[in-house]
Amino acid sequence: MAKIPYRTYLTEEEMPKQWYNLRADMKEQPDPYLNPAILQPLGRDDLLPIFCEELCAQEMNSTDRYIDIPEEVQSFYRIYRPSPLIRAYNLEKALDTPAKIYYQFEGNNTSGSHKLNSAAAQVYYAKQQGLKCLTTETGAGQWGTALSMACAHYGLDLTVYMVRVSYEQKPFRKAVIHTFGADIIPSPSETTEVGRAILKQHPGTGGSLGCAISEAVERAIHTDGCRYVLGSVLNQVLLHQSVIGLESRAAMEKIGEYPDIVIGCAGGGSNLGGLMAAFMKDKLDGTRPNTEFIAVEPASCPSLTRGRYAYDFCDTGHVAPLARMYTLGSDFMPSANHAGGLRYHGMSPVLSKLYHDGYMKAVAVEQTRVFDAAVQFARHETILPAPESAHAIRAAIDEALKCRESGEAKTILFGLTGTGYFDMNAYTSFLEGSMTDYIPTDEDLEKGFATLPTIG
Repeated sequence: MAKIPYRTYLTEEEMPKQWYNLRADMKEQPDPYLNPAILQPLGRDDLLPIFCEELCAQEMNSTDRYIDIPEEVQSFYRIYRPSPLIRAYNLEKALDTPAKIYYQFEGNNTSGSHKLNSAAAQVYYAKQQGLKCLTTETGAGQWGTALSMACAHYGLDLTVYMVRVSYEQKPFRKAVIHTFGADIIPSPSETTEVGRAILKQHPGTGGSLGCAISEAVERAIHTDGCRYVLGSVLNQVLLHQSVIGLESRAAMEKIGEYPDIVIGCAGGGSNLGGLMAAFMKDKLDGTRPNTEFIAVEPASCPSLTRGRYAYDFCDTGHVAPLARMYTLGSDFMPSANHAGGLRYHGMSPVLSKLYHDGYMKAVAVEQTRVFDAAVQFARHETILPAPESAHAIRAAIDEALKCRESGEAKTILFGLTGTGYFDMNAYTSFLEGSMTDYIPTDEDLEKGFATLPTIG
């Protein structure tokens, strides 16, 4: 029997021509968004002041299984896609496991992550609408970088609000974003009303994605010819990121493989939702009912494993719509650790619903265990992973070790969402032994739950 290659690539002709809309196959739909002013279900028109018109339509679309990828976006994708499916032979050998470990590598672009898949689409639709500028938030900086790349390609101005602690941890992200012509502001800031209010309530805070979202939305609403775009959580983002799973599934078919376990890091849900979409379809329709899906989140921000399934504001300033999701409360301020883009208080409504209904599992892992896995992976597979990606690596290693104990030769697929070359302060902290773990107490979490709105 021929050895499975280290890397499996699709041809450009084999790349997806359509995005897959997972909601069309869900047995039950996520609950509707609520208008933050009146706490009643909102429709497409309610979103128009915030998002681009076509993106509003995609956000509310729960019936069309496949949505065509515009040719201009396909052309953009071909700059850096298809992404390789890689067999982690060296890691398998080091773990002495009978498991087969695969990963879909999304770091083959300057942003260093999967985020460009949705950035390309969102900026394209903004350009088609005739908009002149966009605003956004970013946590670890991958989304801000990706969006700056897409805005440079299509010729739109961009303002990025970056979570302050990440802004300070990763000074070179600012240089890259400036290279592509965008502006970047550490959040919370004095540039918006909501930013000033957050700073007054939480002096010296390192910020959160919820804070940065509030500032970016306020800036967009008060700027002519401008809209806000989001890099995770939303239905439209999971739709665009479905190219990851579609490519993974097609590549695995080429080599006669199919995963028993699909693993992804989970902050807002864009990477995991995109990776698992094509495989979750098979679970929902009964084709592959036994596939396991594992969301991996930081123990410092455990929205799935310790959060509540409830309606909550998607941002700290309460200007964005409410979603029913697993949440720690919109006022929850995460630890200033190196979990980067996974420090969001809530989770995608789609993933929250699937988790609530028992279609997937979740685990939370401590920071030092994450970086132990990152170093182990780098030494055997030669790619320095982003801290976010290393959460998935940690769980993949743990599952492979279980296979070593049981003797089962399971096939494991995880998402390597990007590279960690802007995270050297974090790696230095781990390697020098100064990195610590933070796990919020039940009392800490209760403070966030106390801010959950009461919905009639």
